This record gives sequence, C-alpha cells and structure tokens, in this order.
Amino acid sequence: MQNVVLGAYAYDLTHSATFVGIIIFAQLGPTLVLPMVGGLLADKVDRKRFLIILSIEQLVFSVGVALVVLSPDPSKVLLVVMVFMVGAGSAMFGPTYSAILPGLVGREDLPGAISLNSAQMNASRVIGPVIGGVLYSLVGPAWIFAGNAATYLFVVGALMMVTLPSVRQAPTHASRWRQLTAGITVARQDPVVGRCLVTVFVFSLLALAFIGQMPVVAAHNLGINLSKSPDYGILYACFGTGALAGAISIGTVFAGTSKPLIVRICLVGYSLSLCAFALERSPVPAYVNVAVVGAFYFAFITALNTTLQGRLHENVRGRVMALWMMGFGGTVGIGNLLIGPVVAAVGITDVLLFGACVALALAWYADVRPRPDAQVVLGVGLAQ
Repeated sequence: MQNVVLGAYAYDLTHSATFVGIIIFAQLGPTLVLPMVGGLLADKVDRKRFLIILSIEQLVFSVGVALVVLSPDPSKVLLVVMVFMVGAGSAMFGPTYSAILPGLVGREDLPGAISLNSAQMNASRVIGPVIGGVLYSLVGPAWIFAGNAATYLFVVGALMMVTLPSVRQAPTHASRWRQLTAGITVARQDPVVGRCLVTVFVFSLLALAFIGQMPVVAAHNLGINLSKSPDYGILYACFGTGALAGAISIGTVFAGTSKPLIVRICLVGYSLSLCAFALERSPVPAYVNVAVVGAFYFAFITALNTTLQGRLHENVRGRVMALWMMGFGGTVGIGNLLIGPVVAAVGITDVLLFGACVALALAWYADVRPRPDAQVVLGVGLAQ
C-alpha cells in the first residue's frame, strides 16, 4: 500500500517524473551500500535481535512519513529524508531476512521455500494496491503511511515467536574489510554466483523503470487519474497478480524444470510483454499486459535467486545475499533517479522499450548453468 501510494503522492505533489525518481531513489538508494553492512552483521550477530531492531527503526520513520504528509504544506526535503531512513532500515533487513530462510527449511526444500517467500510478498502486491488505490482517494495518503507503520508491530511479534538457527562462528584472522567484502570474493571465484549477480544488477538498473515510474505510465500513456480513480490501484494489483503467479510457478508447475533454463526463457518473455505494455494506450488491455510482465519478471527473479542460493555456504550467505539485495533493490533506485530526467526528455514509452531491449540482451548473457568441470567455491575460509 505504501509503495503504490508513495509514487502517486509524489507525482500529485509535484507533477514531476524527476521527483518520483528522487523518492524512489530515497527508498531504494540505501540498498546500494547498506546491505553489505547488514549482510556482515547477519553473519556475525544474533539475527533475530537484529531484525527486531531494524523493524522498530522502520516503524519510527514510517510514522515520520505520515506526519510530514499530514502537514498542510509538506516539506519535500523532509519527506525524502524520512523515506530514506525507512529505506536504510529495509536495506539492512533484507539480507538478514534472506539469510535465515535456508536454515529454517534445509537445502532440499530451498526452491519451494524461495518460491513461497516470493509468493507471500507478491500476494501483498495484489491486495495492497487495490486497498491503497481506493483509500488514497477516500482518506488520503497520511493514514495509509500510518497504517504501514503499524504493520511493523506484526513483524516484531512474528520474530519474537520463532526460534532462528544460530550461525556457527570460527576463529578468523581476516581483516574487517576482507570480512565485509567476502561476498564479492565469492562472486569472483564462482562463475555462477558472479553471473547471477551481474544479471540482477544490470536488469534492475536498466530494465525495471516501469515499476518506479508506474504513476507516469498510468497518467501519460493510459490516461488514469491517480488521485480520483481506482484504476491505478487495479493496474498495480494486476502486476502483483502476475508476479504472484510467476513466483508460485517456480516451486510448483516448474519445480522440476531447470532453473537456469527458466531464467533465459523468462527474460525473453519479459522483453516481449514489456514492449506490448509500453505501446498500450488503454487501461483494460494494459491490465492484462502488465500481469504478463509481472509473471515473467518474478518467475525470472525466483529462478535466479534459487540458482544463487543453491551455491552458497551458510557462513557467507548473508554477505552474498547483501550483494543480491544491492542489485535487486538499490540499482532500481539509481535507475529511477537517472531515468526521471530521461522520461521528461524523450517520454516514458521509449524508456520502457529500451528496458525491453536490455532484457533481451541479458537473455543471451544469463547462462547460469553450473559447469561440470568447474569447482564450486564457497568461500568458507574467508567468510569466517
């Protein structure tokens, strides 16, 4: 709900694609740096306590977002700062949360667990935008942001109810810098890990502009009134529905299918469906197109994540997943910051078509099949 309303509110406040890009960057920009810190701490400290602290931090600054928006003359600078602080907590939360998953379910159930994890996240993307789109026009954005703050109480409650497996530590003589950058070393040593990370970085930077710029697509291409029509919420919900189906399919319908093969097929499908969405000028067909885009997008991401996680040792998982989070989230913020002025200059359609071309090129590059003659480098020694 907050994600869909935040972009719409930023656009209604300024009617500027550039400011929408700034807000998205404030939300996702911290993911460029802070996941490495969060990943290191995830491998060194009590993960449960760390996640609770980060949840409370996000709660506090989410309340700050609501208070800024309640002002009759909201400060754009203060809004960006509050959103940035929420993003900072999320950036460190992400790799820690990802690192606990394999320890809870075991390696043999990892593909299904990652699929289910993606599914529950995308289920919220189906329900949230519909509710947010309706409430935005009925009660305004401030109450939606306040409701988001309250949801962190449920996160804290859930964490307090579960027991997380501890990470065994071993003596180390490595420098702190070497420990911090252990994930990069593993990526350099293991070709599959490295190619997975390069793929998600490039894809998120250059092919995902439509997510942050969805309010611009809705207003300019589809003629949707963001603050007075539920159509924007429906558009986002259709994307979430497709993403939910794509995520679930990896652990169910395609559970026995090669994940590296799925990665390449989905990139081609994403490219073609994004072209269709970019050229659409009517809301109803756009709902179908964006659902197909979402399905290919999250099937690709889930298959790529499954391939990556299957290569990692537990003691370095947090730091490698920090790199994943940097690529998956942080570069989206950079991309939107850079693309905002480009959208103003050439239009959103050309930007989306460019993203489709990038996805097609990645379908050629993203060969993440394990080599039979290649040794898996887990980075155990430098991970400790």
